[in-house]
Amino acid sequence: MTRKSAVSITFLGGLGEIGRNCACIESDGRMVILDCGVMFPEPDMPGVDLVLPNFDYIHERAGSVDGLVLTHGHEDHTGGLPYLLRELKMPVYGSALTLALARHRVEEAGLAGRAQFREVRDGDLVQIGPFGVEFIPVTHSVPHGFATAFHTSQGIILHSGDFKLDLAPIDGRFTDLSRIGSLAHNEGIRLLMSDSTNADEPGFTLSESVVGEAISRVMVANPGKRIVAACFASHIHRIQQVATAARESGRRIAALGRSMEKNIELARGLGLLDLPEKDQVPVESVSSLDPGKICVICTGSQGEPLSALALLAAGESRVMKLGKDDLVIISAHPIPGNEWAVGKVINGLTRRGAGVIHTGIEQVHVSGHARRGELRTLLSLTRPEYFIPVHGELRHLVQHAQLASQSGVDAGHVLTCEDGNRVRLDGSGLVRDGNVPAGFLYVDGTVGDVSHGVLRDRRALAEEGMIVVMAVVDLHAGEVVGTPEIVTRGWVHAKEAEDLLEEAAATVRTSLEKAIADGASDDETLHRHARQALGRLVGERTRRRPLIVPVVVIM
Repeated sequence: MTRKSAVSITFLGGLGEIGRNCACIESDGRMVILDCGVMFPEPDMPGVDLVLPNFDYIHERAGSVDGLVLTHGHEDHTGGLPYLLRELKMPVYGSALTLALARHRVEEAGLAGRAQFREVRDGDLVQIGPFGVEFIPVTHSVPHGFATAFHTSQGIILHSGDFKLDLAPIDGRFTDLSRIGSLAHNEGIRLLMSDSTNADEPGFTLSESVVGEAISRVMVANPGKRIVAACFASHIHRIQQVATAARESGRRIAALGRSMEKNIELARGLGLLDLPEKDQVPVESVSSLDPGKICVICTGSQGEPLSALALLAAGESRVMKLGKDDLVIISAHPIPGNEWAVGKVINGLTRRGAGVIHTGIEQVHVSGHARRGELRTLLSLTRPEYFIPVHGELRHLVQHAQLASQSGVDAGHVLTCEDGNRVRLDGSGLVRDGNVPAGFLYVDGTVGDVSHGVLRDRRALAEEGMIVVMAVVDLHAGEVVGTPEIVTRGWVHAKEAEDLLEEAAATVRTSLEKAIADGASDDETLHRHARQALGRLVGERTRRRPLIVPVVVIM
């Protein structure tokens, strides 16, 4: 009897946080990567622009990579691709829209030649390395999302992708439960990995069509107002609904924000957005037109600094100013961690006299992720032998795991994993198979891998301030020349703490003179003595721990 090859899955991101989605599926020494996303920084990550998966595991096995599969076009699934392509060249599979969104980022990074973009369509079955990968349509908040069924030597591994069961999708493209049910009935689902984002939310997610109805009501009820609608630039269905409501209320559309302009043109070119040119006006002209005849669609629904909506709220937009004749619709819910930024933008908009409609007032946003009722439906339909919850914070994963057990999956066949975990599926079942490095990789501007030490220093600067102590040492005379100079930022106000600063300078001088008397003559030793002496004094006097930077010049 031929022994069937084992299949292993290594999770590099997306299990324990929202974002950084990336997993490696391997068999017979070959690898397929599933998604390659980024996570947006949390409040305790000062100066960080993006957070990536740790790609070391992939780089060490670069020769075994047969391709990368993108389930859909959101940044938390595609945004890391330019960074991975710096070290790797490979085929990238996805829908036309997903590839177009990803290609733009790759081209911006000057890496277009390192990816062979291969378009797939609904229902396609493509051989990638040792796997037949089937692309199954699912409904999400960006068009043309896929669940992926990996046909492997150990049976079918089904990854749900980000999905919901929308019974009235804007584009008429439903989650293909029929095909999923057929796979479950015929071949059987050996392992299901399913989206856990809303696993702690009861019931069913509302249809996207509900949002269009709410936006239309708002526009009809405010005939003399200029409407500004903010949403994600990738949410083509939402843009379509805003455009349709605007057209029905006699308004023309203007796009504000570079990514919004680009994605509207991209979606129109792919036939995914019905927005004729006659219904559009240049955003530069909106200030001269009748407010009641205009709808501006813009970016910045998450309060991102320098986004179109944030600039409008601050009164710094170069193309238009807001006032009492404006009504802003924020057609998105704050991502966890962004609540403060969104609140700041709403306050700014209100200060300018504009009205603001958000999800607390009208149903102008619904989630693109399945809630517990839909997750239970998928579990009941697939009847998987094994189950791993994916895509979510730990609390979401645990809730989903419990739901799977309640839905008939053997509790011993449900594994809750986190970033860095590796599992193996073979003839004996699904087992844990060690761990790999999967920490955060921080990106600041164009610089990758901002270390934990740098981040720690930034937190100290933000919370405790900084002290720079400068001293000149004459080793031949065995003394400190003059009085050390103390410069502070964010610690104490110099004019109010002259006595403390004088004591600090004297303390550093005494410490350095003692070090010299004990034979210290190198930079490192003198710096250490200055830092430790000043640190002890500061801790005793102020109960604070600012960043201390000693500068010792040796003569």
